[in-house]
Amino acid sequence: MSDVVVTDEASAEVVREAQELIDEAARADGQSAVSEQGRLQLRGGRRTGVRHLLLRQSGELVGYAQLEDTDPVEAPAGELVVHPAHRGKGYGRRLGQALLDASGRRLRVWAHGGHPAARHLAQVLGLTLFRELRQLRRPLAGLDLAAPALPEGVRVRTFRPGEDDAAWLELNAAAFAHHPEQGGLTQRDLDDRKAEPWFDPAGFFLAERQGGDGEGPRLVGFHWTKVHSAEQLGEVYVLGVAPGAQGGGLGKALTAVGLRHLERDRGLPTAMLYVDADNVAAVAVYEGLGFRTHETDLMYRTES
Repeated sequence: MSDVVVTDEASAEVVREAQELIDEAARADGQSAVSEQGRLQLRGGRRTGVRHLLLRQSGELVGYAQLEDTDPVEAPAGELVVHPAHRGKGYGRRLGQALLDASGRRLRVWAHGGHPAARHLAQVLGLTLFRELRQLRRPLAGLDLAAPALPEGVRVRTFRPGEDDAAWLELNAAAFAHHPEQGGLTQRDLDDRKAEPWFDPAGFFLAERQGGDGEGPRLVGFHWTKVHSAEQLGEVYVLGVAPGAQGGGLGKALTAVGLRHLERDRGLPTAMLYVDADNVAAVAVYEGLGFRTHETDLMYRTES
């Protein structure tokens, strides 16, 4: 008999089981069904608004789902994965139904990679497609980017852990006020990422402008890059510009700063990034830099 258990905190043993399941599924699917944020929340201890759903068959963990209910406006967001050796037995539907029940039938759920089975499950659960997140890639070999042309009075330096945390979180919230996931990052979220093996402040660029009337410099933009060593990929992890500094070419200049770092300093062959398909202006900028769609993540939601 298989039952879904819902818990607010995953034990060390559950973390190990769930991570092994997620990794095994990623090897089979070519992409992780659980996002970076979801994996951090799995192993990061109790978090307000985050629940873990465990599906077992004869004691073995055959399915894992996570529900995050932290956004004051948007419906709770979920992710789920079934072990490749146990698919085709209705476990995905059972986990999906458990997510619906746990969320009060007000749910958003990711289908990373947009695989046919995930799209079918969303249809079976009565969910509607409403968001398309594209992963774009481009070769870095032979990248011919002119030296970044920064707006007058702006200089770029690298992130200083601890010293820049609060100012960066404030800038990130302002730059992504329209984006519930990125804009809602907290100090704990930042600390989690700083503790990851991939974190490198030398690839985290901050743009600052000197204030007037003797005021100190203030942050007006940033480009945080990430290196996926195993895949030899450099990522435009997050790029943001303060609302008052947009439209002056700072975003384009910061993009160039990060890409030149990934190609020249890190020697990586390929760059990647994520962008919402409906962000037409950003898609046009990145395609103008030679990026092309590599794969697509889909998000579905309940009608209510």
